[in-house]
Amino acid sequence: MILHKMALATILFFLIISSSVRVHSRETFACDTKDAATPTLRFCQVSVPIPERVKDLIGRLTLAEKVSLLGNTAAAIPRLGIKGYEWWSEALHGVSNVGLGTKFGGVYPAATSFPQVITTVASFNASLWESIGRVVSNEARAMYNGGVGGLTYWSPNVNILRDPRWGRGQETPGEDPVVAGKYAASYVRGLQGNDRSRLKVAACCKHFTAYDLDNWNGVDRFHFNAKVSKQDIEDTFDVPFRMCVKEGNVASIMCSYNQVNGVPTCADPNLLKKTIRSQWGLNGYIVSDCDSVKVLYDTQHYTGTPEESAADSIKAGLDLDCGLFLGAHTIDAVKKNLLRESDVDNALVNTLTVQMRLGMFDGDIAAQPYGHLGPAHVCTPVHKGLALEAAHQGIVLLKNRGPSLPLSRHRHRTIAVIGPNSDATLTMIGNYAGIACGYTSPVKGITGYARTVLQKGCADVHCIDDRMFDGAVEAARGADATVLVMGLDQSIEAEFKDRNSLLLPGKQQELVSRVARASKGPVILVLMSGGPIDISFAEMDRKISAIVWAGYPGQEGGTAIADILFGAVNPGGKLPMTWYPQDYLTNLPMTEMSMRPIKSKRIPGRTYRFYDGPVVYPFGHGLSYTRFTHNIADAPKVIPIAVRGRNGTVLGKSVRVTHARCDRLSLGVHVDITNVGSRDGTHTMLVFSAPPSGEWAPRKQLVAFERVHVAVGEKKRVLVNIHVCKYLSVVDRAGNRRIPIGDHGIHIGDEIHTVSLQASTLGVIKS
Repeated sequence: MILHKMALATILFFLIISSSVRVHSRETFACDTKDAATPTLRFCQVSVPIPERVKDLIGRLTLAEKVSLLGNTAAAIPRLGIKGYEWWSEALHGVSNVGLGTKFGGVYPAATSFPQVITTVASFNASLWESIGRVVSNEARAMYNGGVGGLTYWSPNVNILRDPRWGRGQETPGEDPVVAGKYAASYVRGLQGNDRSRLKVAACCKHFTAYDLDNWNGVDRFHFNAKVSKQDIEDTFDVPFRMCVKEGNVASIMCSYNQVNGVPTCADPNLLKKTIRSQWGLNGYIVSDCDSVKVLYDTQHYTGTPEESAADSIKAGLDLDCGLFLGAHTIDAVKKNLLRESDVDNALVNTLTVQMRLGMFDGDIAAQPYGHLGPAHVCTPVHKGLALEAAHQGIVLLKNRGPSLPLSRHRHRTIAVIGPNSDATLTMIGNYAGIACGYTSPVKGITGYARTVLQKGCADVHCIDDRMFDGAVEAARGADATVLVMGLDQSIEAEFKDRNSLLLPGKQQELVSRVARASKGPVILVLMSGGPIDISFAEMDRKISAIVWAGYPGQEGGTAIADILFGAVNPGGKLPMTWYPQDYLTNLPMTEMSMRPIKSKRIPGRTYRFYDGPVVYPFGHGLSYTRFTHNIADAPKVIPIAVRGRNGTVLGKSVRVTHARCDRLSLGVHVDITNVGSRDGTHTMLVFSAPPSGEWAPRKQLVAFERVHVAVGEKKRVLVNIHVCKYLSVVDRAGNRRIPIGDHGIHIGDEIHTVSLQASTLGVIKS
């Protein structure tokens, strides 16, 4: 035994030594201290402020060298000791090898794969989102140190899930702008760190803006012109990006493929220079989606020549091209006087500044703040545990008749596990993923609690025939309980692929119903999907005891599902999007961008904020194994709003936000949450505001959320501070944000508190 311990210690010692050797295997990007010329280069002197270092470096470059740095695969400049760099890496929910900048292999065979974003966001837990970002950036830095990863990650996707058919909805934080914005800011802070002058890795919020169609009914994202009102731009589509920049301090924004009101986003100075750079104050660079600049010339025919496209994009505020287009045509654009060399310099200021904030011009990697990170810091037990915790928190219990869940290890000893996703591994990850540290499928997870009988019933999620149904029915007939793991995968919803239906594909519904009729024990339907599914049949079927939405739960998904089903974990997730019935799609083209209802076109409105029709499950729906009650213990009934100037007040009983004194204008609500059930649990408290009715106002809007653990019989008081100008305002038709004067209803569960907002000065404003 002593020898065994010594041998183990020796093995661990050599693993640590070999890891440390490989950690710093990447050559120094620039400013190598071993190079005698390095100390003479001002851009290499760390004591010099970064703006001066950037200016010095740009002053040493030829025009050809400058242009060679405008694409994602930036060229080396050997005469200055600068290596080539690949800007494109992805980290949507873990370090990914989708981009060209990151490769798995050797001592970095995998990285922790967290649940897909839509699942993680269902936790409504901002601290969890930031924690995931910190883990992902640790692994990203380790891989960079090892020479197999980049430092610029084009994540997260913060577009609004406007339409339930969108194939990329799985990548997004759902349909609510505030949730999407808080997710963006939290995840970005986790990735980048909290030092505003230095970056751990550089994140990127994408795709700006009004981008939420891939390929639907013959219309693709390369040709789509999104016709969007100023009202919808301001109060829906731009909100997450604004929060990403202003609250998350993100290092990059990516413009999208589509046009907005006739102008390609990557060539629109109003969007790039005016909005992102000037109004929001982006401290970083703007990058195109891959080949967007090429698309606006070749596909959208927005300009007559490629040189005009290059010039228009750079002058609009684009700094970096994911593609080859700027590298091929920018010099000619300068020669033809369509572009000045100083315009190119301005773009390089932004990209090179980010590289310097990342430490890429600081010399030896080993001496830098994150230089110690290596293979031992990837796929650690702690990281895997966080992936499991994220899946636990994001899984949503939709139905629990009886209640039938949780299952009992004593009474439910044999479980029939049925469905095309019952042994899923890769499906659990979703898109924009890397190679996971390992996979626990649903059937494997359930096997940890009971004996399982696996019968898929369908060969895959398309479920085109019933040839395998009989085996599934027999398994259900003989088991103590049945778990059906159904839903979608990347062959149904994905980038380049939007859905035409909200129903389960193929014969999945028939399989579920036949198995439910035959099962002698409780029947649990588990759904994997990014977008919502119309499962009205299952909600109404009394033979289907419970329904669980797992989203795409990541590498630990099977364990998480089993822990929920058997009660080791009490579910607390809430839906971050509305689940509509199939009929919702009638007469609703994806190309119709209006968020608000249009009666003349029979457009029903989109998301819970503007749609008031029947739903399968509403936004924010989610059950628990215990029961919580709310009581609004204390909140003001009147809030005065001081207005700047005698004439800066009210039009149509509203105060323009720019005229209100918004500093410290906050509504504090004290809420008592009591667990009156029989199990400890975590409660996800959603706070909505219902503004005074009017043509501008949404039905209601989320203004705050908190996730609180409450033990059985315990009462906890939570203080929610609601910034009045940010969250109780609405947007008028001209795109101006206004605070409605009058009674606002604050809704928390079944509790409603009315607060009256009153302007301190009344008059007339010209708006």
